[in-house]
Amino acid sequence: MPCEDPTEEGWKRFLDNPEFELLLCFPSQIQATKVMASLDLLSSHSPDEQYIGEHMEAAWGEEPDIKEAFEMFCARLKELEKIIDDRNADKTLKNRGGAGVVPYELLKPFSEAGVTGKGVPYSISI
Repeated sequence: MPCEDPTEEGWKRFLDNPEFELLLCFPSQIQATKVMASLDLLSSHSPDEQYIGEHMEAAWGEEPDIKEAFEMFCARLKELEKIIDDRNADKTLKNRGGAGVVPYELLKPFSEAGVTGKGVPYSISI
């Protein structure tokens, strides 16, 4: 397979049997399993995970200006979620029709537990 440090021998092997050289580029089953397990672990939402705009800090409720700003922020997040849902349902938009179309949910504000591909967490730690 062509690479950064080509050798005559490697190029000859590639020309003789390109499929074999390509298969050498793939990870082993154990390497692929480790990556899959890591991605699953890092992509999962905890059942008690908090999402941005979901809960107001207690101290914020005592200050009327902050409370009002937080409520406006929460309302805007709900509007954004509705916009995302509406665009996913609109088949006239590019890439929204046909076989294998997955709805866009990455920046939907809220999520269920598990690997969902949606929800903006209040904070992250890896």
